[in-house]
Amino acid sequence: MQDTAQFQERYRAVQARDARFDGQFVTAVSSTGIYCRPSCPARTPKPENVDFFLTSAAAHEAGYRACRRCLPEAVPGTPEWNLRTDLAARAMRLIREGAADADGVDGLSARLGYSSRHLHRTMVAELGAGPTALARAHRAQIARTLLCGTELKIADVAFAAGFGSVRQFNDTIREVFDATPGSIRGRSQTPQTSEGSETLHLPLRLPMREPFDAPGVFEFLAARAVAGVESVELRGGTLRYARTLRLPHGPGAVEVVAEPRDPASDHHRHGHWTLTMRSELSSLADVPAAVGATRRLFDLDADPQAVDAALSEDAQLAPLVAAAPGIRLPGTADPQEYVTRAIIGQQISVAAARTHLSRLTERLGTPWASTFEGLTTLFPTPREILRGVPDPADSAAADGSPDPDRPLRLPARSVRTVRRAAEALSTGELEVHSGVAQESLRERLTALPGIGRWTAAYLALRVLGAPDDWMTGDVALLAGATKAGALDPDLPRPAAHRALEHHARRWSPWRSYAALHLWQVAASPASHDSASDHSASHDVAPKGPDHG
Repeated sequence: MQDTAQFQERYRAVQARDARFDGQFVTAVSSTGIYCRPSCPARTPKPENVDFFLTSAAAHEAGYRACRRCLPEAVPGTPEWNLRTDLAARAMRLIREGAADADGVDGLSARLGYSSRHLHRTMVAELGAGPTALARAHRAQIARTLLCGTELKIADVAFAAGFGSVRQFNDTIREVFDATPGSIRGRSQTPQTSEGSETLHLPLRLPMREPFDAPGVFEFLAARAVAGVESVELRGGTLRYARTLRLPHGPGAVEVVAEPRDPASDHHRHGHWTLTMRSELSSLADVPAAVGATRRLFDLDADPQAVDAALSEDAQLAPLVAAAPGIRLPGTADPQEYVTRAIIGQQISVAAARTHLSRLTERLGTPWASTFEGLTTLFPTPREILRGVPDPADSAAADGSPDPDRPLRLPARSVRTVRRAAEALSTGELEVHSGVAQESLRERLTALPGIGRWTAAYLALRVLGAPDDWMTGDVALLAGATKAGALDPDLPRPAAHRALEHHARRWSPWRSYAALHLWQVAASPASHDSASDHSASHDVAPKGPDHG
């Protein structure tokens, strides 16, 4: 039984055809047997004929099919999975990244630390559908995107979307969309898909909610780009980010391009962008994983209007939100990789961390011949780091001074921390993925010598997309808050950290997004009036517990 107040709120959104709620729930109409997105242009159904579902899979299980007019599968997912920290939400984060396709429901359950029976029971109770049905709905969404956005053969679309057979694919598409794969493709073909002997190039449009702070997220990634692994171009009105990936079926790469929707106007400065992804894949089966990693990296399921509205209530943050609407939390395409990156970024500047990481990758990374400009290498795995980074105790530099001939020119203590984390990741002692509980991740990280609260908080932000994280001890946050007028510049540092942490409570549950605004300010030239200057380099952020 749905809560009456919640029903009324959702029904008002349907009456208003409010696109802000698209993807956050679906509207099922008993008189037609169809479910729609809230903004569907069809006539508003009577409330007695309406039921709301949190997922399309739950609507499928209840016997409804997707509306052909509004295409409810063609919108971003709900941001609720990043807001919630319970088992159902953590499972949904993994499912939308293709984990159920790669590992099956048993593998998904094992990663979450529960039996498949308990997971199924929880998902049905919370979301109205079990993990198998939810994964099936996700495959249908991927398939629709491929049918409409590529010229892949229909049989190839089936396997690329994660289906075990063409028959299973056809049956699911008919059941979910009440249409054949061929009719869905219709006039939507784009002659851009090419097949090579080694890689498959797939161009896909990435749906998102507006506004989208494309300059902010691309510059954040640019400042931290590891040479060979990542490549970023910020030229003119078009922004480009590319990186190599380790995917379940082999190496690959993605390239994301952001273009202003109307280059002739200044609307792109207010979050009006189009995002397109191209991928190089060793196997079609890696399409869901590549799409999931990219969406996580750019925080494309966020609800920017809710974030901006809440943060704008603070007088100091309001000008920053107005200058950079739709700010995003940059995620990570490879959680294990980012453990190493965050550790190396401790206590040094962004620019210094980037130098160390680029050197490490040049020495230990695996070459990858990508056709995307600037990509040459895969970031080293934990095992490769263990093999290639010697224990300082075994070297002549055991006195703590960095050895200039080694992959990591860091003090012995930092090198030991990198090695210990790589060992924990290699043995499974430390699990880092988007389905890990936030408190569990913090505890496991801080239990390792040399990893403190800041690194654990930063990894929660980047790996889990935690929207309400706070990095106590980050001096760049102090600098940004001081420029923004949220902090007394005369306070000594310990008192300033406490004062800012106290002030930040009013930004909950969006403190992570507030931190992004403050980091932008810290990286900008003189005053918070220039906080929106997207040409500012993040490399000028103050030294201290920095973000690598």
